[in-house]
Amino acid sequence: MDLKEVMAINLRRIRHGKHLTQEELADLTGLSARYIGKIERADASASVTVLGQIADALGVDPAALVTKSG
Repeated sequence: MDLKEVMAINLRRIRHGKHLTQEELADLTGLSARYIGKIERADASASVTVLGQIADALGVDPAALVTKSG
């Protein structure tokens, strides 16, 4: 599994855990919901800047989005 897929899985899991829609997360980050969806499907790679924006909006350390679990 590559890092893009790891981030996709973690982003979706964390976002769902915080009961946020893609649209709500997009509003919090200033990104488009379409782009959030592409990241969650591993169709797009997030830059470190975007990684930071998403992590801040979710209230997690950026490492939580790119660390392979279990």
